[in-house]
Amino acid sequence: MSAPNHGRLHVSFRPSDRARQALETLPGPVTCAADPSGQTRAELLSDVRGASALVCLLTDRVDAELLDAAGPSLRVVANMAVGHDNIDGAACAARGITVTNTPGVLDEATADLAFALLLATSRRVVEADAFVRSGEPWSWRPDLFVGLDVSSGATLGIVGLGRIGLAMARRARAFDMRIVATPSRSAGEEAARLGIETLPLPDLLVASDVVSLHCPLTPDTRHLVGAEELRLMGPGSVLVNTARGPIVDEAALAAALADGTIGAAGLDVFENEPVIHPDLLTLPNVVLLPHIGSAGRATRDRMAMLAIDNARAVLAGEPAPTQVHP
Repeated sequence: MSAPNHGRLHVSFRPSDRARQALETLPGPVTCAADPSGQTRAELLSDVRGASALVCLLTDRVDAELLDAAGPSLRVVANMAVGHDNIDGAACAARGITVTNTPGVLDEATADLAFALLLATSRRVVEADAFVRSGEPWSWRPDLFVGLDVSSGATLGIVGLGRIGLAMARRARAFDMRIVATPSRSAGEEAARLGIETLPLPDLLVASDVVSLHCPLTPDTRHLVGAEELRLMGPGSVLVNTARGPIVDEAALAAALADGTIGAAGLDVFENEPVIHPDLLTLPNVVLLPHIGSAGRATRDRMAMLAIDNARAVLAGEPAPTQVHP
């Protein structure tokens, strides 16, 4: 346990009213960005100078340049996200800076959105909505926007059976889906209760009607799903990604959707976010969302509060509740 530090905490976005109330209870000064969507790189590099703590977003690149701009006073980087691939952990460790994230508080909201994408793609909801809005004459017919019968024995393949993957599995079980998943050390008893079968990735891709990605982005998972994996999924299958965009080779996905290698995709994250592969923007069989997996009001408040609690703990010389590095 180190000595308390009452230095300045900088928040790289405009916090909610509840988060602002929490910030007002901190013993040291607090500065906040004016824009709820965050700061430009230049603004952040300027405002972080001399700060003891940084509460940041997943869109903030925390690298050696930023750490040098902050200077030796910086003790903690509290990321308001589960993933922390935006942070150079080695550079932080070399400077003795603690890195934290916000796991647990966004599991249910993210699983809700993942399952919404599963339904929207499988039942062609967005395609049908666009058709109705087009004004084209129509009448009921047996083949109109026929899709996958989710609750009639469809198989869901979960890649990454952590907290969010298990939350997705609970939703799938309520729809009477068969559930398979890649092996996980952490799933344990709940996976057994849900009747989840474990399969290696190639076998899972072949067996699944819908594949939902919930693994972290690491060097090993970058482009985990490429042209060969999409071919294994086969025609009519659906890919859902609410994890991290670079897990999927976006060019290969666009080609597979265009030529019928797979049936549809639902994406909340993108390889070069916020830039999206242009071919995806023209395809009717993909649902595209602007990274809103955790965008429930209560969930976003809980994420901000946990990030603040992490920063508060480190500045008080205490262990952070959800420390990632060192």
